[in-house]
Amino acid sequence: MTARARVLIWHRAPVDDPGAVARAYELISRELAGTPGLLGNELLRAAEDPGRLVVMSEWESLAAFKSWEETASHRPSTSPLRPYQDRDRERFFEVYEVTAAFVEAPT
Repeated sequence: MTARARVLIWHRAPVDDPGAVARAYELISRELAGTPGLLGNELLRAAEDPGRLVVMSEWESLAAFKSWEETASHRPSTSPLRPYQDRDRERFFEVYEVTAAFVEAPT
């Protein structure tokens, strides 16, 4: 079984436009709908600092993510979020393979 992959990209919302990251995220999400291997994505806001956000995308495999990342459309389709990447972090972009997971069944 191939492991799923999760990609996390940290962002900072501008003080003068706190909704900028959310608007860019929504635009990109519509653009990426139907991308082979992309299972979904989420925009996460830090509970303690609403100006800090993370986009987490889930991919069916690391190979699927890398395949998309190498396409000519990758950079243009994600460019609306690029100005908000949190470059003050040591790593603003990380890729993880899922090695274990627990999903609680609905009761």
